Parts: sequence; C-alpha cells; structure tokens
Amino acid sequence: MSLQRRLLLYLMICAPLVWGAALYFSIQRARHEVNEMFDTELVRLARQVQATLGDGYPAAASTLPPAPREGAPEAGDADVRDLAIAVWSAQGALALSDREGVDLPYRRDASGFVDAPVDGRVWRVYYLPSADGRWLVAAGQGAYERDELVYGLTVTQVVPWLLVLPVLLAVMTWAVRAALAPMRRLTDELAGRDAQDLRPVPSARAPAELKPLLGAMNGLFQRIEQLLVRERRFTADAAHELRTPLAVLGAQWDVVRHAASPEERRLAEDKLSTGLRRMERLVTQMLSLSRVESGVLPAMDAEIDWHPIVEQAMSDCLPLAERRRIELACEWPAPGVHPMPLLGDSHLLTVLVRNLLDNAVRYAPEGSAVLLHIDAEHLAVENDGPPLSPAQLARMGERFYRPDGQHEVGSGLGVSIVRRIAQLHGLELQLGPRTDDGQGVRAMLRFDAAHR
Repeated sequence: MSLQRRLLLYLMICAPLVWGAALYFSIQRARHEVNEMFDTELVRLARQVQATLGDGYPAAASTLPPAPREGAPEAGDADVRDLAIAVWSAQGALALSDREGVDLPYRRDASGFVDAPVDGRVWRVYYLPSADGRWLVAAGQGAYERDELVYGLTVTQVVPWLLVLPVLLAVMTWAVRAALAPMRRLTDELAGRDAQDLRPVPSARAPAELKPLLGAMNGLFQRIEQLLVRERRFTADAAHELRTPLAVLGAQWDVVRHAASPEERRLAEDKLSTGLRRMERLVTQMLSLSRVESGVLPAMDAEIDWHPIVEQAMSDCLPLAERRRIELACEWPAPGVHPMPLLGDSHLLTVLVRNLLDNAVRYAPEGSAVLLHIDAEHLAVENDGPPLSPAQLARMGERFYRPDGQHEVGSGLGVSIVRRIAQLHGLELQLGPRTDDGQGVRAMLRFDAAHR
C-alpha cells in the first residue's frame, strides 16, 4: 500500500473516531447546560407557587385555568404539555394541580430533585415543602423534553459536518498529495538517473522530514563512489602488475622449452619457479588487500590473544627465514603485564603480523636477526636492513610500490595491507630507523589518537 493511501486510510479512520468522541462530550456538555437551565426554572416556578399559598388558598382540589392550546395565537411557540405543578396539604391531599391526566407522584418527605415515572415516562420533579410543613409544592417536567432539545442541538451541529464530509475528504486527498509531492519528485529523479550517477541529491529546498533521509542517501552515494574508485584503482593496478609477471612467465617458459642443454634448462626452470613464487605471492597479497578493503569483515569484538597469532605468523615466515639464514626472535612484556589489550579479528591480525615479519625477513641482510617486540602499548618488528630515506618512507604504503634495488620477490602490497588492518583495529603504523643513529628499520604498531 502506498504512503498516500495509508495516510488517507488513517485519516478516514481517525476522523470519525475523533468526531465521535467530540460528539459524546458535546452531548454531555449540552445535557448539563440544558439541565441547568430547566432545573433553575423548576426551582423558580416552585418557589413562586409556594409564595402564593396561604389561608384559604388553594381550596381543596383546586385546578388552575387550562393552559393555552398548542398552536393557538395566544400560545405562541410554547409547549406546556410536559410541564406540571401540584400542591399537597400536610395530610397528603391534592390541593392544586395545573394539569388534568398528569399526576405527579406524592412523596411525603421528598425535597429537591427526584427522577420519577409519570404515565410511563421519566419526569424530573422538584419538591419544595413549606417552612411550616402545611404544603408540599412539586414542579415537574418530562425528561424526554430535555433530551429532545439536547439531540436537536447536537444534530444541528453534526448534519453540516456530514454534508461537508465529501468536500473534506477531497481536500484531505489534495493536501496529502501536495505534502507527498517532494517524495514523488525525489523518486522520479532517482529513477531517471544512470547507474554511474552518484551526485548528491539537493536537500536545500527539501522538507525537514526528508532532510535526514537525503543526508543518509547522499552519505551512501559518497561511500559507494569511494568504493567504486577503490575498486577501479585496484583493478587497474592489478591489471598493470599482473601483466608484467605473466609476460615474464611466458618468456621463461619459452626458454625452458627451447633449452639447448640440461644446465640451461635448469637455470630456466629456476627462474620460472621464482616467477611462479612471485606470482603466487602477488595474488595472495592482492586477495588479502581486496578482502580488508571490501568492507565485508567479521565482527571485531573478540579479545585478542597474541601468543597464537605470533606463533602462527613466525611459523609461516620460518621457511623464508631459514633460506636466508635469518634468526627470528620475540620479546614479550614482563610477567603480569597484558600484551597490547585489543578487541578485533585474530585472523586479520595474523595476516598483519605475518606481513610485518615477512617484509623484515625478506629485506634484512642475510645472516642477521629479526626481532618482534610486544608490550602493553605497542608491537614492533625490527631488522638490520638498510635505512629508508625520507622519500621512501613517504611512499611506503602505496600499492605496488617497492624501493629500488630489491632482489627478493615482492608485490609492494604488504605495507598497504598492514595499514588497512591496523586502521580497522584502531592502530597506526609508524616506520622509521631502529636506532637513534639511523640504522636498521623498525615497523611499530600503536594505538591511534582515538584509542590511545
């Protein structure tokens, strides 16, 4: 069901309910006002009759002159059929009555207003005994006369509302359509856009209720555009980086096939194996980078235990370290100190530590050592590699960037992966020399400013 139909349905249901409640209270209020007016008249009439009573009047069973007939010129618009007066003596004898055929009930000790049945109908009767107890005056009126007046007043208010109800519904329909016009314009604009059109939707002239929605949509468009830019850049970089290794592998395979001697063939196969390892590492790194940048990540709420992470990362880097005769070492904090307390994903942090160790082992001088140090506030990986220049440090983390003069197989993605995983965990990566005199290389992870 559309929003417009839903609003109209709610209005059509709620309006009669509100009218019904208002009608009920109007009837109750009108009944109170009518009762107040007629009760006052009955009290006044009984007091006036009481004031005329005295010795010799009224006589026994006296009857007032007959009331004018309804419709007679002398009656005007009066209707006295439902009004009666009676007077009783102290002995309960009827002394005065203004109506024949209407007998107000005699109540010896009555005083004030009483609702009593008269000729099968409910009358409201006011009893006023005299001060000396000789007379009891009663002035009564049919209750239905009052109800007739109340309902008559109410109908005069309800009928005009019922007559204008179709007009009101038409006006409400127009008002709802006019109020929802900005949403229809927004729908038409978005439906007419191209899939690549991620321009923000103007919100300056939008209603206040739509501005939060437009703000959220524009934020979503911005995030989608950033994601597409990253994907396009990643695809372009990947295509550029894969083209060269594939061409080299093709050329090396041709050399293997056309090798003239076993020695030449062995050398060509070694180069082909090296190229395949480089391709394997490149694809693995690209998949890792794609995963951490895709935004589809596991819940980052598990408490991290660094011992299995460091053990797994060192185990993964051990073959490379043995080949290059690199000694791997790890320093833990003092007993009783929790190593770098953190909530996150252990698999991603294993990838992070493995990349740091892999880079340190790959670019350390053969026969040297790589140290992983972890304490309560940071994690650092150090080696004795050649110091990095300020220009190289500034470019570290760029995709597929590798400093010149590198002989080991690499893809230039390791630092990018480390930085992205660190950001996801509230960490920052700092690269610099290992010692104060500028020797060696240190990669240190510490909490960023927001989590420090």
